[in-house]
This record gives sequence, C-alpha cells and structure tokens, in this order.
Amino acid sequence: MNNFTGKEIPPLTEEQIEELKALEDREIDYSDIPPTTKEEFERMKENRRRRKNLKNVAS
Repeated sequence: MNNFTGKEIPPLTEEQIEELKALEDREIDYSDIPPTTKEEFERMKENRRRRKNLKNVAS
C-alpha cells in the first residue's frame, strides 16, 4: 500500500485513465444487497445524529 499525503499523489498513468474510462460506463449490480428496511434506515439516521453531537475532547 502506498503512503501518500494529499500533496504527494502522483498523476494517473495513461493505463489508469483508460481503466477508469472503461469503468465509467459500467452498471453496478446491486442484486446481491438486501433492501434496507424502514426500521434499519431510521436507526442509521439516529446514529448519524448522535455522531454529529460528539465533542472533540482532544482540543
């Protein structure tokens, strides 16, 4: 795995650009993912609200 910071990311190679272009038009198959129930969705929203209210204790 490369350990690049935001300023050190090398430019994409031609091969990488072509690969990204090929992936751009592909459809994503979601058929193996079960649908989210309303209860699960509400629980996710509740957890997100809780995380927003966390205080940074390090500062």
